[in-house]
Amino acid sequence: MGLDKILSISGKPGLYELTAQSRGGFIVKSIPDGKKMVVNIRHNVSLLNEIAIYTYTEEVPLGDIFQKIYEKEDGGEAINHKSSKNELEAYFAEVLPEYDEDRVYASDMKKLFQWYNLLIKNGFTDFTEKEEEENSKPEDKSEEE
Repeated sequence: MGLDKILSISGKPGLYELTAQSRGGFIVKSIPDGKKMVVNIRHNVSLLNEIAIYTYTEEVPLGDIFQKIYEKEDGGEAINHKSSKNELEAYFAEVLPEYDEDRVYASDMKKLFQWYNLLIKNGFTDFTEKEEEENSKPEDKSEEE
């Protein structure tokens, strides 16, 4: 399961795994407790692989940041999301030193660390983006007679 199957739903705590699509929305499973629920298309839903953090030069995908934290902590949990603003900013600067301080807020960092720790606690450790190799499909070569 990659970050392309992990959802954040505004107004609902935690993260959810996308299990299926229905006519009116999605069927998701809560990552912490495994409860299934239907999410209406009116909810604001974000896939984690579509979220990025601003730096001064580019936007860094969330998966890359999670991978850096994972390497920094040797697969363990990161700083607690309830830590002070200064502690969160200092830790985040170690992970992503070039982050845009004017556009990345402490609330963003809290959410990022909370999500990372939730994923680690539930055995999710693969944050690398799976590249779809559409261009490397075998070509149909027809022989001319």
